[in-house]
Amino acid sequence: MSKTVLGFDFGTKSIGVAVGQEITGSAQPLLSLKARDGIPDWEQIGTLLQEWQPDLVVVGLPLNMDGTEQEMTQRAKKFANRIHGRFGVLVTTQDERLTTTDAKARLFELGGFKSLGKSKVDAVSAVLIIESYFENHYGD
Repeated sequence: MSKTVLGFDFGTKSIGVAVGQEITGSAQPLLSLKARDGIPDWEQIGTLLQEWQPDLVVVGLPLNMDGTEQEMTQRAKKFANRIHGRFGVLVTTQDERLTTTDAKARLFELGGFKSLGKSKVDAVSAVLIIESYFENHYGD
C-alpha cells in the first residue's frame, strides 16, 4: 500500500499545500492557505486532512544556509506540533533550504513569468518539500 503524504510550506502570510504518493515518489500542488501571522484557518487544515487522509504530514523546516535555526524554524516546528496535537496525525519536518528558489525555477520552466504567482510558488514549494522527504527516506 502506498502512503499518502500531505506537505506544508509554512509561512506567516501563506501556507503552501501539496499531496504526494510514496509509491511514485512525486507530489502535486494543491493550494495555498491564507495565514494571519502564521496562524492558519485550522478548519481548512482539518478539511484537507479529512479529504486526503494522509499517512504522514511533512512540514518544511526553514533553516539558515549553514543549517542553523532561525525564528521561522521555531514557528514551523510549532505549526507542525499543532497539526499533530489537533488532529492526531503523524507529522515530521523536512529541511526546506532552497525550495522556494527551486519552485520558482520549476514554475518558470513550465510557464514563464506568468506562472510565478506567490500562491503557486508556495504550493510548488510544498511539492518540493514532499519530494525531498521521499528522496531522503526512500532514495537510493
